[in-house]
Amino acid sequence: MNQDSSLIEQIVERYDRDVGMLIPMMQDLQAECGYLPTDSLRALAKRLNVPLMRLYAVATFYASFRLAPKGAHEVSLCMGTVCYLKGSAGISQAICKEFKVAPSGTTADRLFTFTAVNCVGACALAPVMVVDGKYYDGVTSESALEILQGLGPAEQAAQADAKEAAE
Repeated sequence: MNQDSSLIEQIVERYDRDVGMLIPMMQDLQAECGYLPTDSLRALAKRLNVPLMRLYAVATFYASFRLAPKGAHEVSLCMGTVCYLKGSAGISQAICKEFKVAPSGTTADRLFTFTAVNCVGACALAPVMVVDGKYYDGVTSESALEILQGLGPAEQAAQADAKEAAE
């Protein structure tokens, strides 16, 4: 039994093989893996004897499930009316081009996941970008790229050092 099937077996047994507990099983799987890997979904469907399509229906219905790995940083760009009128569409294009990422996508190096959102509720500060919960107001294409370039390996190393020092 490989590690993947062992994990699936532990999760299924935790819920007494009850298919009615599919959502908590999928939540546990995502908590363990960071997202819902295709092979794990296949194994779970087989173990529960349910169509794989049912798992995908659940995974795509609930916004909390991810079918792809998430980046180390979460980046949201407001595309609400005021932000849009003040240039967020151009900012989005610049980010996508510079980092070769699509909206709702993750960079190849998994540095960040970029999401264009409807509104962040900060219209007076437009355009607004949120990185790991920190709001950046009045961003331009240039300043947005600078902020995201600051998330590179040096910044990650500093965060890791700070975390080690705290432990």
